[in-house]
Amino acid sequence: MNRRVVLHLSAAAALVAVGLGSPAFAQQKMVLKATDVHPLGYPTVEAVVRMGKKLEAATNGRLSIQMFPSMQLGGEKEMIEQAQVGALQIARISVGPMGPIVPEMNVFNLPFMFRDNAHMEKVIDGPIGAELMKKLSDHPTAGLIGIAWMNAGTRNVYNSKKPIKSVADLKGLKIRMMGNPVFVDTMNSLGGNGVAMGFDQLINAMQTGVVDGAENNEPSYVSGQHYRYAKYYSKTGHLMIPEILVFSKKSWETLSKDDQALIMKLAKEAQMEERKLWYDREKGSLEDMKKAGVEMNDVTDKKPFQAAVKPVWDKYGAAHTALIQRIQDVK
Repeated sequence: MNRRVVLHLSAAAALVAVGLGSPAFAQQKMVLKATDVHPLGYPTVEAVVRMGKKLEAATNGRLSIQMFPSMQLGGEKEMIEQAQVGALQIARISVGPMGPIVPEMNVFNLPFMFRDNAHMEKVIDGPIGAELMKKLSDHPTAGLIGIAWMNAGTRNVYNSKKPIKSVADLKGLKIRMMGNPVFVDTMNSLGGNGVAMGFDQLINAMQTGVVDGAENNEPSYVSGQHYRYAKYYSKTGHLMIPEILVFSKKSWETLSKDDQALIMKLAKEAQMEERKLWYDREKGSLEDMKKAGVEMNDVTDKKPFQAAVKPVWDKYGAAHTALIQRIQDVK
């Protein structure tokens, strides 16, 4: 090979190397995979679908989102693992599984932490929400970037045996809880038997009697058709846990700063849009529950329930008293 050919090949290789890092190469189309355990039309799913349409329009089709709903890519544990390795880009996950990773987030998982929806929204929309999201994004091993908070309503207990009107009614009931010790301890402190289990395993567990029921918000109860296996829905209101929209850190780091800023902007818009969708869905779910013959009851006196979970606060809240006070001080 003569010197001229070698020079030409070297020049071509240099051009390819430059091209790989050039804006033109960065303009290639990219489809971001998003996932959720809930079906199409569910508020958290719909908010991300709408976010994808905005992203596609803003980038002239260069960036888009492909949604995989209804646990197509597994439960939350699998979703987190896939996001960590960059096999998917966007996942809607509960704060529950994040507590063991970012201990401060367990404060949101404490029973009866928020007074009502307005209080919870003020907290996640303000400095506290921003700080906790940053702690997740900056975590050296989490492998996730927090991009938005999502409303997930109030969680209540439902089961196949009887209405829950007092703490005593929970005694001996096997109730599915999310896989975080604080939730299992919460149910155990109320006299029930907390069983840690993925959402994707719940229907089979109710069918086979592994659990007597679970606890969740009305839209999840309806969309999962859990009323078919547990017709007693009692408004215990023991948990009000916001959820997080996360982005794979591995994928995030391949994006330009401009694309990161655009995605973050649209995610914040999705955060507010999901809220409107949520409250509409909540009302519709209550109507669906009535039509399905669900036996609903309000727990009017929650003080005995709050007293029963004090050991959970002592165990998981002791290290975060300053943060808890800040949350309680939000008006």
